[in-house]
Amino acid sequence: MSAGGGHVEGGEGIAAVVVSYRSASTLDECLVRLRAARGVEQIRVVDNGSDDGSLEILQRHALADPRLRFIANPDNPGFAVACNQGAADSDAPWLAFVNPDLQVRPDSLHRLRGHALALGGQALVGADLHGADGLRDGAARRRDPDFAAMLRHPAAGARLDVAMDPGRPLQPLDAVSGALMLMPRELFVRIGGFDQGYRLHAEDLDLCRRARQAGAVVAVANDVPVLHVRGVSSRSRPLFVEWHKHRGLWRYFRKFEAARRGPATRAAVFAAIWAHFAARLPRVLAPH
Repeated sequence: MSAGGGHVEGGEGIAAVVVSYRSASTLDECLVRLRAARGVEQIRVVDNGSDDGSLEILQRHALADPRLRFIANPDNPGFAVACNQGAADSDAPWLAFVNPDLQVRPDSLHRLRGHALALGGQALVGADLHGADGLRDGAARRRDPDFAAMLRHPAAGARLDVAMDPGRPLQPLDAVSGALMLMPRELFVRIGGFDQGYRLHAEDLDLCRRARQAGAVVAVANDVPVLHVRGVSSRSRPLFVEWHKHRGLWRYFRKFEAARRGPATRAAVFAAIWAHFAARLPRVLAPH
């Protein structure tokens, strides 16, 4: 498959995969920046049935840049399915999954790839995500879910954030945010890509865990800051998003932990997850 004008030295090109859903407010800027990003030889955008003008933005960029192709799904099969679609439609040796509400700098992905190569190539690397207010995105650095802690304190146990270690430009940890992750295609294929049983949320925790199980290093590049506008596509359906966050967490538990637990513990974890969902409802349903 031709990169269509995105020559990259040394055969180390990056395919940037973007999944969009009602992301018109940020998608244009995201694509402008990806097209200017060093090392990007392919851009694949998978749109999950947007009705907000996103397709017009995609058509304009595709006409202007032969590196960019898009897939217009007639419905919304979920984030994991769309990521896998975009990866399958490209062939560059590196994959970068980039949310449409991210604004990468010209060297962001190039530097992430450099960090991954410094780790021996078998690595999944994220960036130091921050909002327009300068506050860091806690999801950029996470631990695996602690279901024992969740049973003791559902709200505290559901928090996965890990503090930034300012002394380490590259900080190994359990998981990075699916908003931006870079990895070699070979690793992505070897572990089977994203688990399409997740609709949205927790699929990034799952991918990171399977990458580690396969012998790869998961780390965040504390010296690669990237602006994350956050939550653009989720604002239109907050209850749907919150439901699938918790459904994803239950799937994660069943996949990685349930076999080692007895029936009583499994039932208690199920209850704790959905108690946390119930506790979140007033905030989710409150008018904004």
